[in-house]
Amino acid sequence: MSLRVGRLGLADAVTVANAAVGFLAVVAATVDAALAARLILLAAIADGLDGVVARHRGSTPAGPYLDSLADVASFGVAPAALVSVVVLGDDPAAAGAVLVAGGLGAAALFVAMAVARLGLYTAYDSGSRETVGVPTTLAATVLAAAVLAGYTAPIPLVVATAVFAVLMGSTVTYPDLHAQDALVMGFVQAAVVVTPVAHALTTALPPWIGEGFAFALLFLSGGYLLLGPHFYWGDGIRPPEEDVERA
Repeated sequence: MSLRVGRLGLADAVTVANAAVGFLAVVAATVDAALAARLILLAAIADGLDGVVARHRGSTPAGPYLDSLADVASFGVAPAALVSVVVLGDDPAAAGAVLVAGGLGAAALFVAMAVARLGLYTAYDSGSRETVGVPTTLAATVLAAAVLAGYTAPIPLVVATAVFAVLMGSTVTYPDLHAQDALVMGFVQAAVVVTPVAHALTTALPPWIGEGFAFALLFLSGGYLLLGPHFYWGDGIRPPEEDVERA
C-alpha cells in the first residue's frame, strides 16, 4: 500500500503547512488575538514561499487546488475568527446584541466571499499575472496588521471586514506583486512574526519595535490595497484600459 500524499511535491507540502497554520490561528484567536494575527502572517509567508518553491522545484496538477483550499483556512476562516473574537471580547453580553450580530455576520460574509473568490481565482486567474477582486491574502494581512498595530475597536474592525468581503467579490483588478516588493512584504511580515521571540531572547531591542513593524506592514499592505489597481502596473503588465485600446 502506498500513500497518495507521495504524489505531492515540495511546494504542495508548503501549501498544506499553510493550511495547518491557518487552523492554529483559528484556535489561537480564542486565547490570544495577537498570536492569532501573527500566525495569519506566518501563513501568508508560507503562501508566498510555496510559489517560490514551485517555480524552482516544479509543481503538480494538484497545486492550484491545494493552494485555494489552504487559503480558505488561513485567509478566510482565520481572519474571520480573529475579528469575531475581538468583537465578542471577554463578555459578549456587554458588547451588545447588535454589534455581536453585525460582527458575526460580517465575519461569515468574509468567509463566504473568500471561498467564492478563491474558487473563481482557481478557475479563471491562476495562470494570470493579475487577479480580479481584492486578494484574500491581502485582506487577511491588513486585518492582522491592524490588530497588531492596536486598532482593535470593534466597530471599525467589523466595518473593515464587511468592506473587504465586498471588495473580494468586486471586479477591481490587482496585478501580482513584483518579486522585489513581495520580498520586502515578506521580510516585514517575518519581522512582525519573530519580534516577540527576539524580545524574549534579548532586552537589546526597544519594546516599541514590534508595533513599529506592524505599522510598517499596515502601511505597505494598505498602500497596495488602495494604489495597486491603478498605480502598480509594470514588469510588462498593462492596465486593463490599455489592453482594450490595443485590441
